[in-house]
Amino acid sequence: MSTTSPGPSFLDRYFSITARGSTMRREIRGGLVTFFTMAYIVVLNPIIIGGSPDIHHNVLGSAPVAAGTALVAAVMSVLMGGIGRYPFALATGLGLNAFIAGNVARQMTWPEAMGLVVCEGIIITALVLTGFRTAVVHAIPAQLKTAIGVGIGLFIALIGFVDAGVVRRIPDVAKTTVPLQWGTTGTGSLNSWPEFVFVIGLILMAALVALRVKGAILIGIVVNTILAIIVEKLAKAGPAVDAKGAHPSGWALNVPSWPHKVADRPDLKLLGHFSLAGGFERIGVVAALLIVFSLMLSDFFDTMGTVVGVAKEGDLLDSQGNLPGIGPVLFVDSVAAMAGGAASVSSNTTYVESAAGVGDGARTGLASIVTGLLFVVAMFLSPLVAVVPSEAAAPALVVVGTLMIAQVRDLDLTDFSVAVPAFLTMVLMPFTYSITVGIGAGVVSYVVLRTVKGGARGIHPLLWLVALLFVAYFAIDPIRNAAGV
Repeated sequence: MSTTSPGPSFLDRYFSITARGSTMRREIRGGLVTFFTMAYIVVLNPIIIGGSPDIHHNVLGSAPVAAGTALVAAVMSVLMGGIGRYPFALATGLGLNAFIAGNVARQMTWPEAMGLVVCEGIIITALVLTGFRTAVVHAIPAQLKTAIGVGIGLFIALIGFVDAGVVRRIPDVAKTTVPLQWGTTGTGSLNSWPEFVFVIGLILMAALVALRVKGAILIGIVVNTILAIIVEKLAKAGPAVDAKGAHPSGWALNVPSWPHKVADRPDLKLLGHFSLAGGFERIGVVAALLIVFSLMLSDFFDTMGTVVGVAKEGDLLDSQGNLPGIGPVLFVDSVAAMAGGAASVSSNTTYVESAAGVGDGARTGLASIVTGLLFVVAMFLSPLVAVVPSEAAAPALVVVGTLMIAQVRDLDLTDFSVAVPAFLTMVLMPFTYSITVGIGAGVVSYVVLRTVKGGARGIHPLLWLVALLFVAYFAIDPIRNAAGV
């Protein structure tokens, strides 16, 4: 009498869990890790845009921005998991939100500024539907894709150090040529309790990963959060900034203490509060189009870099260095830009912190769905989410960054026309705090150097176009001045 073992479940087949060498438990765990490493955006985005005034000195408010941030991150991460089927989570893009708050909203009302974000999302979605965005990703040389992965590893490690407060700007740069320092004093000693928590968490997490403990990164975040709560209870470090001013030795974003209330009703009044044509009417068509172009190019290549870098870390790329089935991934990411503008929380994009979940074993879209569902919970349990300080989650970014830079072994640095573009791509991402700038410098220098060496015919036509677009991007301020806008 023979027995047949049951076949794979629907979820396994749909997400290719077994085919990608993963398990249901690993995907759930990876989704948890990704959420905890990017949940800070629910706290940080309201700080960046919630209190920033528009041209009429109106503000969006922290509570509705926090609720909208969590909602859009939830919906788009679930869609990415269900449609894209890869472990990429989405939320409000840092950098883009600061640009909107510090530059765009000061020239117009908030609904008009968010209308330009929606316009950018519409354009970039059209580029996906026509196949252009996918074609550009495929046109990037394999060596540059590898350099992008390494650069993102360095970038997210720097994000981790900055989020933890161990890498900081020099308070008075006029007195020194050194732009950054270690901690609050720059002496190399641990001078605050949050720095201490970060370092202990980093050592713990690195040890767990070295010992190949399953769920090492998630365990590290949980243990580090508990340690942070205990430290705050005993030392009372308090916030880095409060009504009385700045306290460099305090916690960067949220103080790790148990909240007075666990649940809170989300305020979603900003949904749909945008004007599609208002920005064009307010500052003129040319000026508005330049803003849209800047947003689009940054969004376009930030996503490309993140997807390629994170996918390479998860061994999800094919032999040509391309991500199979990337079209739906780019489509969801493009729609996320529109959704962020429509919810008045700024453009949403694929998060580089997804690498933390991939580093903990996530390989499929099921992890993204888990992350998205946790953002749904965060809408109602925002006080509880704020328990995890950035100093407790930041070690995960440093550890994953370490894993990602191992890709440098695949680079051929003997050819100088490849070595320079790869180097610029890798170092300018962390040095300029921008994935887009790193990719742009790499692409432009690659085209120039390959042409100088007589290899112009081997350059993909789309790469020429991308290089020209980046030249325009880098020259955007002179273009604005020449156009009088």
